[in-house]
Amino acid sequence: MKQKIIALDAMGGDHGPVVTVPAAKMALNEIPGLKLILVGDSTLLTGALKASGLADDSRISIQHASEVVGMAEAPALALKKKKDSSMRVAINLVKEHKVQACVSAGNTGALMATSKFVLKTIKGISRPAICGMLPAITGQSYMLDLGANVECTPENLLEFAVMGSVLAQSVEGIDRPTVGLLNIGSEDMKGSDRIKKASQLIAATNLNYHGFVEGDDIYKGTVNVVVTDGFVGNVSLKTGEGLASLVKHVLQTEFKRNLFTKLLGFISLPVLNAVKKTLDPRQYNGASLLGLNGIVVKSHGGADTSSFLNAIKIASIEIENDVPQRISHEVESHLAKMITVK
Repeated sequence: MKQKIIALDAMGGDHGPVVTVPAAKMALNEIPGLKLILVGDSTLLTGALKASGLADDSRISIQHASEVVGMAEAPALALKKKKDSSMRVAINLVKEHKVQACVSAGNTGALMATSKFVLKTIKGISRPAICGMLPAITGQSYMLDLGANVECTPENLLEFAVMGSVLAQSVEGIDRPTVGLLNIGSEDMKGSDRIKKASQLIAATNLNYHGFVEGDDIYKGTVNVVVTDGFVGNVSLKTGEGLASLVKHVLQTEFKRNLFTKLLGFISLPVLNAVKKTLDPRQYNGASLLGLNGIVVKSHGGADTSSFLNAIKIASIEIENDVPQRISHEVESHLAKMITVK
């Protein structure tokens, strides 16, 4: 079991140290060989560590940063103006090889822009992508891009397919993850010329390519990895989250309708709790910024302690499996031999 050192953007997100410090404490208790560097206001973080009983824990330390990137701040301005932000300093630690990964719940655009600027992309990757886990009938599926690249070329989608396959293989231990390209139909004649060209490019590699998949396949778990552009991916993600909230709301409303339905709800409580757990977005929190020369994991901005803990766990798994190095190797073997399809 290798030692893992992770930098936490302790000030990022909607809640900052109120969430990141308790999550750090839980992570240290649950992840063997873990060390953490909390990046942010040293005075504030020192007090938070004392309150959490971590002041004398040698597995955790503080790296001071004087600025914080706001959740609504323009990425370009954050990159240019806030060079001592907790986000930037945490990413710098990755570049300097003082840590193996960075986890942040901060501004997504700023995190991607800063990560790309500081760490640069892996050779052969033109654009990093955001990849996250989604619940599926078969367990869970991976989907990318979830918002980093609104417009993509066929070659970008091919890169996403390679990176998503490596992540699923690393995290899930799947020997040959199945890969599907999101489209408006599963038939070969469906979709835009861009999608058709991307399909041909992916099929020309030795990836375990399933072919086109549709929106309902995401949650059926038809494939392990769903590839799409950032616009469609983000809309699909938010639609799924909204549907989960609707299902929860309808169930709660109906079971509270009268005394009889309340009784039924009480009897069904074990089933309802199981449904709630399956659809709970907290256990899927933590999206990987793939394609960078380093590991960066994005937590949801409104994440609670349990959610942020899960993002730390994902970073730990990626360290254990050397995900950037594996992506680099796969890019070389797949993309360097890519057949140009006219």
